[in-house]
Amino acid sequence: MNHSVAIIGLGFVGRAHLESLRRLGIHVRGGMLSTAERGNSAAKSLGLEKSYATLTELASDKEVTCVHICSPNHVHFEQASTLMRSGKHVLCEKPLAMDSRESAMLKAVEKETGMVGGVAHNLRYYPLCQEARALIQAGSIGKPLLVHGKFHQDWLLYPTDWNWRLESKLGGELRAVSDIGTHWMDLAMFVTGSKITEICADLATIHHTRHKPRGHVESFSKAKATAYDEVPITTDDYASVLVHFENELRGFYSVSQVSAGRKCSLGFEVNGSEGSLAWNAEDPNVLWIGRREKANESLIKDPALLSPAARGYAAYPGGHTEGYPDTFVQLFKDFYAYLDAGNYKAPRSFPTFNTGHDELILCETIQKSAQTRAWTEIPWD
Repeated sequence: MNHSVAIIGLGFVGRAHLESLRRLGIHVRGGMLSTAERGNSAAKSLGLEKSYATLTELASDKEVTCVHICSPNHVHFEQASTLMRSGKHVLCEKPLAMDSRESAMLKAVEKETGMVGGVAHNLRYYPLCQEARALIQAGSIGKPLLVHGKFHQDWLLYPTDWNWRLESKLGGELRAVSDIGTHWMDLAMFVTGSKITEICADLATIHHTRHKPRGHVESFSKAKATAYDEVPITTDDYASVLVHFENELRGFYSVSQVSAGRKCSLGFEVNGSEGSLAWNAEDPNVLWIGRREKANESLIKDPALLSPAARGYAAYPGGHTEGYPDTFVQLFKDFYAYLDAGNYKAPRSFPTFNTGHDELILCETIQKSAQTRAWTEIPWD
């Protein structure tokens, strides 16, 4: 099947989508930004043949079969529902919507239209995360007992740092938990094969006032504003969460966007009855394997050494490192292979709208737990 794709949002993550689609030979027809002027400029600089001025214009383009949504969170629901009803598949950045009510409605739209929806939980597509899952499923570390980890960054360390995610009306009432904590939870559940059942959370806003530049600011940019407004902040800079999973598995994690020196420090460790596994995204080509009765090991990413289930997610030979951009390639490879197969009732290996809905239920439960300062069960549908 030949696909013609459009991307909404061509900032940091939108450009990552564009590059990965091109690596797979998938035609990207055009893009859409918040204004026609910005869209025309981006399309020209990125070599796209078309820039869409409105969502209606994009939805009516019969050549486009799938749209990648990389826009701010508050418009995900309108964009995804409109595009699916116009007969287009959707791959949406997380979070899928602003709340679980919206995400439940998107699941209903997906079922009603027969289109396929995916969510960009790309970080589970590091080859050694796939290997960790395969090893746990094979019983290599015995029964998983504990899982713990973190996702720490420093890009919002200073009160002068700014991004649209800081505004609750654009990103939602949670930020660090919603933006990066969901990646850790998705990865922990994916690797261990166990779903979270109960949490106890503590949230903190470190900078209660920030300086909002007057003008457009790209994610992770360090440009200094010459004019700004002081804006009150209510979203979380930091969170720590105690977690109970199925199968008597328990653990904890912390997230921070104000940890100096930590750029993308996403890591997990799973302790089992016979061994342990640990991995960190800042050194993604090494999986640590811990033992009690013999020497520990470091498995270097090498498709020749990986389990059959993980081998296909390593694109390059041993010693040739793979990183963040490659995770999008592997996710999109899964997603488009599913579309090409044509049986939309078949099981899906990629993160789905169900995944995105579950993520929002987790976030809402974390917020409730932090407010009540108590253990709170996850109200799974």
